[in-house]
Amino acid sequence: MQVSQLIGLADCTLSKFDLERAKEACSWIEDVTHSRLNPPSDQMKDQKDVQRALKDGQALCALINTIQPGSVKKVNQSKLAFKEMENIEMFLRACKEYGMNEVDTFQTQDLYETKSMYSVVNSLHILGSLARKNGFSGPTIGVKLAEKNVRMFSDETLQAGKMVLSMQFGTNKGASQKGMTPYGATRKM
Repeated sequence: MQVSQLIGLADCTLSKFDLERAKEACSWIEDVTHSRLNPPSDQMKDQKDVQRALKDGQALCALINTIQPGSVKKVNQSKLAFKEMENIEMFLRACKEYGMNEVDTFQTQDLYETKSMYSVVNSLHILGSLARKNGFSGPTIGVKLAEKNVRMFSDETLQAGKMVLSMQFGTNKGASQKGMTPYGATRKM
């Protein structure tokens, strides 16, 4: 990739980042875990502050362990890069085991190298929605996820439905292109 393409890509991911939404997610983490991030959510000014607060993965592991106790067995306290990334990986694995879809998670580099902080924030909001759906009684964020709405129809109703011909089967009545000028021909005004 050329430098101009990389700059364009960075601008794209930066434009998707929403600081207010990120602050909401970080505030939620603080509320659920009963501990303050560093920097605290109310003092965050940009995506670097959000990244700095979550980079070591300890707050994320504490979050998932509060929502689903025992999800992450051992949280690394070390400040070595590979140990911090391991915390993030364990958080992501626990989220998938909790029921989060693979497409809703982020990559470790998205957080650790500030590559895609909007993905991190989106994942946290989805985790909040999933926690609400799974019956977590603490504070939640995100939208309410849909519940299953299973419908049972009698055989008589199913047979009656097979007798109806919908417009999807096609018709020779209605709008057509008959009489229109052929492609490429001039129109007379």
